[in-house]
Amino acid sequence: MVSSANPLKDWQVDRRSIRTIGHDLQRPECILAERDGTLWVADARGGVMRINADGSQQLILPVVEREPGTGPTPESGASFEERYVQAQGSLPNGLAFAENGDLIIANWGTDAVEIMTRDGRLRTLYREIDGQPLGKANFVLRDSKNRIWLSVNTREHPWTNQLNTRTADGYIALIDERGIRIVAEGFCGTNEIRFDAREEWLYVVESTAWRISRLRLQPDGSLTDREIYGPARLPGFPDGFAFDAYGNLWVTLIFTDQLIAITPEGEVLTLLDDSNPETQARLFAHYESHTLTPEILAATHGTIAPWLASLTFGGPDLRTVYLGSLRGTTIPYFRSPVPGQPMIHWH
Repeated sequence: MVSSANPLKDWQVDRRSIRTIGHDLQRPECILAERDGTLWVADARGGVMRINADGSQQLILPVVEREPGTGPTPESGASFEERYVQAQGSLPNGLAFAENGDLIIANWGTDAVEIMTRDGRLRTLYREIDGQPLGKANFVLRDSKNRIWLSVNTREHPWTNQLNTRTADGYIALIDERGIRIVAEGFCGTNEIRFDAREEWLYVVESTAWRISRLRLQPDGSLTDREIYGPARLPGFPDGFAFDAYGNLWVTLIFTDQLIAITPEGEVLTLLDDSNPETQARLFAHYESHTLTPEILAATHGTIAPWLASLTFGGPDLRTVYLGSLRGTTIPYFRSPVPGQPMIHWH
């Protein structure tokens, strides 16, 4: 973070400058950007869409290694097709790059943490924790020590109950050489997680509580000193977020499709507002009365990136902002006045 004037003050996204990349996407919720301009995008058909810098794209669908004893073994000279079967029920949500470039996946459909090679060979890392099902695996993040962090939204069935009950049963898990373990719990609709530039704090989206929390990271991976970051209540449902190089925390508000930023001083700046005042008012009224329904949610969305869910900084200078969404079919992008904080794979 620098001490000069905040570049986001008095700045907003110029809608006329927004361009798009990718086509016929399905639920492009999470986006990973590489230095060469390649984008990797979660896709509701159960795989990941690779979008090249020139706009060409390829859907990579996962195939799962057969269970031992159910098919030919590698030693018997089995072909790739004989050893693997198509994954079922896959719905990739959060993505992260492993150290070797493989894709780590928080799979909302299979309630699992998975790892997939760039040609689609997939294996499951974890489906359970402490002898219980994981719950709704939402997001994954790798840190500088090559540890994997997982956010789990809820263990409620169906998960949509959480929109009204707001049960604080979400948690953060850590995957390292010891295996998987819960390191923080009691979150309300746990969504994306991010570290600051020095990995001193882990930031946590609590979607159904309308807030951002953070916890201090200890050397052993434990998390302490939990506190709310920024306002105690944001103006809507936060979903995805990312830091810029100045220290602003950019946050997407899903359903109302707004992009805001929380400054280091805690001020909220509106960077893009694609909301519909009428449907927003109805949504908020039902949120307050705990009477949200799928129909009310479905009627609430904007036009640029419907159900705006995430943002990713990319481009050679990290000043290109890509927007992920749950109901869009393409990826809108625009230029930022400040570069993003590089993710661990950028180095």
